[in-house]
Amino acid sequence: MTYPSRLLIATNNKGKFLEISSLLAPFKIEAVPTFKFDLTEPEESGKTFAENSLIKAKYYAKKTGLIALADDSGLCVEAMNGEPGIHSARFALDEKNEKNFPAAFEKIAQKINKNSRAYFICNLTIFDPQTDFSISFEGRVDGNLSFPPRGNKGFGYDPIFIKDGIEKTFGEIDADEKDKISHRGEAFLKFIKWLKNRSL
Repeated sequence: MTYPSRLLIATNNKGKFLEISSLLAPFKIEAVPTFKFDLTEPEESGKTFAENSLIKAKYYAKKTGLIALADDSGLCVEAMNGEPGIHSARFALDEKNEKNFPAAFEKIAQKINKNSRAYFICNLTIFDPQTDFSISFEGRVDGNLSFPPRGNKGFGYDPIFIKDGIEKTFGEIDADEKDKISHRGEAFLKFIKWLKNRSL
């Protein structure tokens, strides 16, 4: 099949945009950033990663007329009953409503006690505004949290997460290596496998 030549990446998180752009690059798909458009963000009112991913993909696709690919992802901590989960971005906001991940790391460190188990979830949804077609793909990686944070190569919660089977945090490994083993990489592989066999 012929791949879509352009996909709107439905996120205002520049770290996510760069990761997804690099994953799309081998398939000659142009990644269009939402921050090129003057759009307010949709309210993420879903109760799951899949629901929020669909909300974002549908909103940006309808607003721009482009096929949109949305990512909703987060860190789920066992000792916090799966939180911050779908509220991962909100959890990192400080009193000035700005993202402050060092402060978020401290809050998590105070709550985990001896149970450092955690996992990352990523849900990708593609939405075609011409047909209202949508489909989602989800990836998950399990591991442990490590304090103090290590590395500055990733973004978000990467510096405190160590995937099972490796010794470095996601913040210490190169982007190419992370793409091969991350929750986003796993979801993306499922998306590409589907894309290769079907046309939008």
